[in-house]
Amino acid sequence: MPKARVLGGIALIAASVAGCGINSTSPGVEGPVPSEPTLIDYVDPSQVSGLSTQTISEGDLDARHVHVVYPSLADAPLLNEKLRRTVNEELDRFTESTVPARSTGNPRDPGSGSVAGVLPPPEFNVEWQLSAVSPEAVGVRLRFGASTGSSWSEARTTIWYDRTSKRALDSTGLLKDKAALNTLAALVRVKLAQRGPETNPSSVRPDPKMFDSLGFNPRGELVVEFDDRQVGPQSLGRVAVALSHAQADTLLSASGLRAQRAATRSAAAATSAPPPKASIDAENTAKPRAASSLTGSVNCAKAKCVALTYDDGPGPETGRLLDILADHNARATFFCLGSNASAHPELLQRIRNEGHLAANHTWSHRDLTAMSPIEIADQLVRTQREITQAIGQVPTLMRPPYGATDTQVTSIAGTLGLAVIRWNVDTQDERDADPRAIADRTVSRAAPGAIILLHDVHSATVDATPEILRRLTAEGYTFVTVPELYGARGALAGRTYDSASTSSALHGRAMP
Repeated sequence: MPKARVLGGIALIAASVAGCGINSTSPGVEGPVPSEPTLIDYVDPSQVSGLSTQTISEGDLDARHVHVVYPSLADAPLLNEKLRRTVNEELDRFTESTVPARSTGNPRDPGSGSVAGVLPPPEFNVEWQLSAVSPEAVGVRLRFGASTGSSWSEARTTIWYDRTSKRALDSTGLLKDKAALNTLAALVRVKLAQRGPETNPSSVRPDPKMFDSLGFNPRGELVVEFDDRQVGPQSLGRVAVALSHAQADTLLSASGLRAQRAATRSAAAATSAPPPKASIDAENTAKPRAASSLTGSVNCAKAKCVALTYDDGPGPETGRLLDILADHNARATFFCLGSNASAHPELLQRIRNEGHLAANHTWSHRDLTAMSPIEIADQLVRTQREITQAIGQVPTLMRPPYGATDTQVTSIAGTLGLAVIRWNVDTQDERDADPRAIADRTVSRAAPGAIILLHDVHSATVDATPEILRRLTAEGYTFVTVPELYGARGALAGRTYDSASTSSALHGRAMP
């Protein structure tokens, strides 16, 4: 069943955030300009059999922020390898072009929030969408975002997989030949000239690197999209043009025609079966606040409690982790990326059903302190929608990527009914492939009331979890979800929490 596009209550909250003195101008928000022919209907990843996700990340609160997620398909190893090479080549270019952020004050730490005088860290981020999926072809659109300071720019690349010929293709592989690329460039220059003086048609060249993101709208018309500043100023945001069937069809190769059919077939499947009235009514019904089904079974004022928290999933390792937690009668808090939640609602449902807690880790793991208010709200609201739709409960916690927060982030989170949760034990599991070392750090740093940072997208972390549970249990610890650390009051919206230790000055502090 197609996912509902709007979850009434959450969408209303987003509108209120945007209307309460928050600037709504945001060219950086991912999405097409208001030009209907360039709209692409993306495929719901939860409906694609054999789909999983791969993650590349660099540590929280580091001088450089890197988070990459891209899909993999069980039946398309050549596509998976092409995607892996593509993202790693872009990451290598980013690495070569950046140096660690320079500080003129105290560096950020889990208790400091953003500090004036610290330059924004260089950031690299990749998210993905499925342009088309059919027995003939698959299209994967990658959105690369990068900054080396205050300027954020985006590039888009679409990789295609021809299931008939078993080939992974760059976008220009959809064209017949070099002559077709020349013709396409000429047609695009004419289209851009019609948009007025804000674009620069003369910058368009028949270069495969310029035409690296080709897709199709629901009618099968060819959509060409450009990177930021490629054919106009940054303020234009995403620039794209659409070519009619008459213009485009003679340019397409056999693989291109299969991709075109796949896109139109995907769009038809998404719209042919509208959701029944019962599901619409369910979407518009107020949902309960998310809480562990085992809340109240432990009194952390008396018991020796810690909260294990797992970031960045759900992913390929999450199911195995849930099995391990069940074997040890332990529960945890999962701070989920919205993009991964949309691909794995069944894992969100397991998290809820097995007594754990699903929480919000934004849509694509961007540094929220470098974003505009409306972008921050978008990152949180989209994730609220996906998690709520999967589990029938509204998350009450969010964790800012990289632990980076400030008064603006906290205020918007509070408006959305979210407490901001960071940590006071960093296991540094992202930097280590040795499960024993991860377990040793976790156990040595644990203390009553601790919030422990882990990541369920790393196999070494999941491998370390049985040892963590065994050793901490032997020391008398009980494993609870984050709100349970704070007793009946839980964690309050609009406040920032780093631990529940009564000796910690960071306990439940409100941001100034």
